[in-house]
Amino acid sequence: MTTTKSEQSAIEVSHRDDLPLGGFAGLREHRLVMDTAAWGHHAHRTAWQGIGNFVYLADARFVPKGETGMHPHQEIDVISVMVEGRIAHEGTLEHGQELQPFDVQVQRAGGEGFSHNETNPDDTENRMIQLWVLPEETEQPAGYKLFKPKWGEVTRIYGGNLDQDETFSSQTLIDVALLHSGQQVAFKGAFLAYITKGNGHANGIPVTDGDLMRGDGLSFEAFEDAQLIFVQLRN
Repeated sequence: MTTTKSEQSAIEVSHRDDLPLGGFAGLREHRLVMDTAAWGHHAHRTAWQGIGNFVYLADARFVPKGETGMHPHQEIDVISVMVEGRIAHEGTLEHGQELQPFDVQVQRAGGEGFSHNETNPDDTENRMIQLWVLPEETEQPAGYKLFKPKWGEVTRIYGGNLDQDETFSSQTLIDVALLHSGQQVAFKGAFLAYITKGNGHANGIPVTDGDLMRGDGLSFEAFEDAQLIFVQLRN
């Protein structure tokens, strides 16, 4: 793994393509975050720790007609962010749902648990980012949410107060930004952020698709249309 650090920007950058390629079933993936809170001694030495209850990030490509196979989850929140292609979702939550490019699927297992199989219905590779977050309360009911972020906007897809139901509540916040060339966004506080499309400057240093960043405070300017996943803690 190659990790670079800029004293001026106070951020670190880990490059996806410097990491080992793994996978299972019909997926090939780079695992960029494997927090020991979830993975213990199985966490790969090149993967970063998470932030808050965010414990896993994998950049996955499904082979043509590939699938994960039906499998269960319990007491974990599973977030799927589409980048390229489609996903046909099967399982105990919202069976038959289809994800298009840039859609976000959030499944809460809770104590009830769920089973799912994500399938690439096409004859070409697709690309999906998988994130896991540990729930703050155990024994919650299973649940499902689908988000369709819009270009030019930042969309909260996970976390927030208990008194709202647009997202699953948590002190760990996850946003997806779809930015046009020339747009800028800024976030305060400790963060992890992953670029999944395009490139730009992060606190003054060039970053591109496949770069995972961490630091304290981020100012990002897109040099071309860009997709950015941002994780932070509630203030």
